[in-house]
Amino acid sequence: MSTDRPFLGIMFMISFCVIAPLGDALAKVLGETIPLGQLVLTRFAVQTAALLPLAYFTGRSLWMSRRVFRLTVVRSFLHIIGIGAMFSSLRFLPLADAVAIAFVMPFIMLLLGKYVLQEEVGLRRLLACVVGFIGTLLVIQPSFAAVGVPALLPLLVAVVFALFMLVTRQIAKDVDPISMQAVSGMVATGALGLMYLIPGTATLAQFQFVMPEGAGIWSMLLAIGLLGTFAHLMMTWSLRYAPSATVAPVQYLEIPIATLMGFAVFGDWPNGLAMLGIGITMAAGLYILMRERRMSKLIPPAA
Repeated sequence: MSTDRPFLGIMFMISFCVIAPLGDALAKVLGETIPLGQLVLTRFAVQTAALLPLAYFTGRSLWMSRRVFRLTVVRSFLHIIGIGAMFSSLRFLPLADAVAIAFVMPFIMLLLGKYVLQEEVGLRRLLACVVGFIGTLLVIQPSFAAVGVPALLPLLVAVVFALFMLVTRQIAKDVDPISMQAVSGMVATGALGLMYLIPGTATLAQFQFVMPEGAGIWSMLLAIGLLGTFAHLMMTWSLRYAPSATVAPVQYLEIPIATLMGFAVFGDWPNGLAMLGIGITMAAGLYILMRERRMSKLIPPAA
C-alpha cells in the first residue's frame, strides 16, 4: 500500500522554507557579536542535545554499520563546512542574495550526477544549468562589487551541500533520520570542540569564545540550533510523505521568503540586476525539476 501523502509532504517543505531562512536571519544578527566557530559549535551542540533524548525516548537505536558510520562522519564534516560558509557569507551579504546564490546547488547536483555517478542527463537540462549559472552570476555581480571575494561563499555552500546530499542518498534508507541527525550532531560537536583544544586556535578571531550578554543572546543561540535541526527534519519528513518531484519545486519558496525576511529584519532589498538573476535562477531550477519529473514518467518500470 502506498504511504504517499502529498499534501502533508508539501506542508513539511513549506515549513522548511519558513524555518530555514529564519535561522539564517538569526545567524546574521548574531554574526556581528559572536565568533563564527562559536556559532557553528552552538548549532550542532543544540542539535545533539535536542535529538539524543528524542531518539532515546522514542526507542530509536543509534547503532550503525561501519559503512554507514563512515559516511555519516563524512556527511557531518560536509555539514560543518556548509553551515560555516553560509553563516560566514551572511556577515557580508543580504539574506536574499546569499540564499539565492546557494540555490545553484541543484545545477551542481545535476552535473555531479552526470560526471560522477554517470547518470543520463539530456542536453536540455545541461542548457538549463548554463542558464541557471548565468542567473546566479547576475546575483553575485553587485554583491561581488560591494564586498569582493566573500560574495562567492554561497557558491562554496552550494558545492558542499550538493556533496552532502549525495552522501545522504547513500545512507538515507539504512538509518532513521532522527538517529542519523543525532549521531551527526555528536560527531560535529566533538570535532568542533576538539578544535578549541588545539594550541593557538583561541588566538584566531573566528575561534575565540565570547560570553553572551543577556538572556536575548542566549535565546537566539538556542533558537539557531533548534531552527536548524528542525528545518532539516522537516525536509527529511517531506520526502518521506511525498516524492521528491512533488516537493522539490516547493523548496524554491525559500527564496522569496528569504527576500521578504531580509527586507523586514534588515531593510535589504535586491537591486534590479539581482532580482533578474533570482528570477532566472528560479526559472531554470524549476525547468530542470519539471523536466526530470517528465523523464521519470517516460522510463518504464523494471520488470
